[in-house]
Amino acid sequence: MIDLLWVAAFLVYALIVGLRSRKQAGRGLRDYFLAGRQLSRWEAGFSMTATQYAADTPLLAAGLVATGGLFSLWRLWTYGIAFLALGFLLGACWWRSSVVTDAEFCELRYSGRPAAWLRGVKALYYGGVFNCAVLAMVLVATVRVAEPFLLWDAWLPDAVFAPFVELTRSVGVPLAADPSGADVWVRSAANLLSVFAIYAFTVLYSATGGLRGVVRTDLGQLALLGTATLAYAWFAQDAAGGLGALPERLAEALGPARAGELLALDPWGAADVGGALLGVLGLQWLVQMNSDGTGYLAQRCMACRSPSDARAAPVIFAFAQILGRTLLWLPILVALLVIYPLGDAPSAATRELTFVQGIEDLLPPGVRGLMLAGMLAALASTLDTHLNWGASYVANDLYGRAWCRGLRRREPSPRELVLVARLAGPLVMAISLVVMAGLGSIQAAWHVTLLLGAGLGVPLWLRWLWRRANAWGELAAVAASGLAAPLLLATLPNEALRLLVMAGVGTAASVLASLATPPEPDARLDAFYDDVRPPGFWGTQAARKRLTDGLIATGAASVTLFALLIASASWLVGSPPPFGLSPAVWCGTLLLAGLAAVPIWFRRLSES
Repeated sequence: MIDLLWVAAFLVYALIVGLRSRKQAGRGLRDYFLAGRQLSRWEAGFSMTATQYAADTPLLAAGLVATGGLFSLWRLWTYGIAFLALGFLLGACWWRSSVVTDAEFCELRYSGRPAAWLRGVKALYYGGVFNCAVLAMVLVATVRVAEPFLLWDAWLPDAVFAPFVELTRSVGVPLAADPSGADVWVRSAANLLSVFAIYAFTVLYSATGGLRGVVRTDLGQLALLGTATLAYAWFAQDAAGGLGALPERLAEALGPARAGELLALDPWGAADVGGALLGVLGLQWLVQMNSDGTGYLAQRCMACRSPSDARAAPVIFAFAQILGRTLLWLPILVALLVIYPLGDAPSAATRELTFVQGIEDLLPPGVRGLMLAGMLAALASTLDTHLNWGASYVANDLYGRAWCRGLRRREPSPRELVLVARLAGPLVMAISLVVMAGLGSIQAAWHVTLLLGAGLGVPLWLRWLWRRANAWGELAAVAASGLAAPLLLATLPNEALRLLVMAGVGTAASVLASLATPPEPDARLDAFYDDVRPPGFWGTQAARKRLTDGLIATGAASVTLFALLIASASWLVGSPPPFGLSPAVWCGTLLLAGLAAVPIWFRRLSES
């Protein structure tokens, strides 16, 4: 009973906070999607963290560590460079653009019919394909987290529960974490009810309160999940023999050589690290669909109350996400390797489930409920952001711009657009459920979204840095990525090589299309430059200086972030230092390097 009380307390908190924001959210799209542009840097930064502190990500991390060791977490950590670059180079630019969505930004940067087409394509591509794919991964995690704990078949009368069993059986798509077993349709029906319940709860506060409600609940959800994860880490490492004994226990289970490979944080000690993988790790922050913040990160920057807040929010997010979240997870991920021994060829889907199995097996009553409430909070914090973000494309770009102003030649009222935004959530969710039914593992779906986004990353930065970039270039990158993805999946088994090839295809298509078509009118480019003040090659010394200063700050902050991360992580779980160094020398050198870089980037945060 105490476990359910934690969950009930979280539900009541989120509903109260969300409903209190409903009047402000109803004023118009800027209030609904940008919180009236009144977020502080801390609110925006921690809201970003809550969204990415998703319930699917620890399951993904458990699969990555079991199949590739701790070094594989660099696949997640390298995004920290993109977050820092967003802050130091583009955060204030997004704020000054004063648009509601990144799709709308296309008609600020470009002109004419190509810009209008690009805006619609971006709204469909990001709001439909990518957003629904991410939501589908979150729903897979929902099923895996909820199945052992939300026992609807035991709680509901047969007369109420039986129709849901028949529904899932008639559809023929199992929604169980393990689709084998005689009770697969019972578990599928229970999971379907769990998904609907969590969705209905999330929509109730996010659709009424808009981004204000989302952000305010995000902050409470982040605090709850952080506390719950810390408790989980305590019990997990205790069950594995204690934090200091983790390397020794892992060596006993797998042998010293294999244990060293799994614990290595550097490419010299890790296994199966080739040149293609290192190339991806060096470029993945750039060759991805959100490389310039496109999506809900840009939304949070645009919702800040000042340019300096918009610059600082992604930096706060980078440190909270990459450093803070990792240090909470690492003891759990290593302890799970000890408690649930690896087989000869562990599958990602099976190892992802160990994170949930640990909650059920290792946590006592009360703490188990706290962690369950924390995982539900993580699910809700990701769902609410993606539902709000996806609805922004539907209301602002597809309905408001394409339908009302484009086809109907009329101006929609603010209340009308807010109503459309509130009604868009069920459509986005329905598409995500269909996608979710076809997913095998979270890791597999994540790899596909990485491939689709790899061709878009560089073109997204070119529109900020390169005056000659035009709408045709971005359209070409989208088309080339969509056409190349199935071909690369069929012909290149090496995932790292696929990503690098896709990045080259998208970038080449964008540059060639921009050069082969007429440039944007000077009047549009000059107005954009005066309003947004982007960095890069715009023919002015000020733009080049902004680029240089931003790159220096991004590089210095990256040194601080990753030096502190590797030093702390090495000490926490006993990762072996490279080159035969002693742990004290290795960690001490990293800490000194990280702290020495702080003055270089910290002063940039307060600039307007």
